[in-house]
Amino acid sequence: MAKKSSFKTTRSASQLYLSIVVPLYDEEASLRELHEKISVVMTRLKKSYEVIFVDDGSDDGSYKILMELHRQDPHVKVVRFRRRFGKSAALSVGFHEAKGEFVVTMDADLQDDPEEIPGLLDALNENRDLISGWKKQRHDPITKTIPSRFFNFVTGLMTGIPIHDFNCGLKAYRGEVVKELNIYGELHRYIPVLAHYAGYRVGEKAVLHHERKYGHTKFGLSRFFRGFLDLLTVLYTTRYIRRPLHLFGVWGIVSFIAGTAIDLYLSIEWAMGLTSLSNRPLFLVGFLLIIIGIQFVSIGLLGEMITRQQRPDEGYSIREILE
Repeated sequence: MAKKSSFKTTRSASQLYLSIVVPLYDEEASLRELHEKISVVMTRLKKSYEVIFVDDGSDDGSYKILMELHRQDPHVKVVRFRRRFGKSAALSVGFHEAKGEFVVTMDADLQDDPEEIPGLLDALNENRDLISGWKKQRHDPITKTIPSRFFNFVTGLMTGIPIHDFNCGLKAYRGEVVKELNIYGELHRYIPVLAHYAGYRVGEKAVLHHERKYGHTKFGLSRFFRGFLDLLTVLYTTRYIRRPLHLFGVWGIVSFIAGTAIDLYLSIEWAMGLTSLSNRPLFLVGFLLIIIGIQFVSIGLLGEMITRQQRPDEGYSIREILE
């Protein structure tokens, strides 16, 4: 018989078809219009749904408007943070609260179009678990578009995932994906990467992108510097967290071999009377590389010892178990 894994979401009669998660911060001007657009699309789609607005500690009147929408529409659910924790935290809580078989995320600034929701859900049915939107024609200032293209290029190059827009807020997921992802800090930029390395099938779909209608962006250029630091975190935790010696050991061996080769060459010259080691700083550099190499390998071995203390099956994404 086939036994489903605990990670697998199975649809029941009471389960909603779709959860729409909308993280927001100071977006009072756009919330009513966004809610209206979502309602129009979902009425046409004729599926059960919920809209989860996650207020990331807004300082304006966003929460007051959300409470009005909550009273007027039974589909609306509101989560309010005590202070601003960031988009990753908002998405994480939204994912935890989501009850849909499918989940769609979108930003609250009206640059993401709710009309794209049916197309994203259709793309999920093409043997994919996550569909990331691609703002092919992007309506943002050049101070955002140029750094974003560079960021996406580097991320695609380092992760090997061939999509164009990792950080697009408009995405569609199967329910089991969002329940397994562990998003913290600012890792929302790398949701496709985290899902890919967990074993889920990631795809991409070009989506319509609008100019910002109200307010201004809440993100500065500093987010790109933090983003690349987060990329290192993602690469290490997804590729090497269970085999740290493969990361530290490789660089340790390279450093050890380079230092040994340098010192061996200089020792041969000294033995032949061709040079004096007292006036060759390169000899000390060789010793330094040897020591660094030994330290890297030692760190990797310590990491392996710590890793072995964990349960061997902890953290693996299981699709199903056949017994």
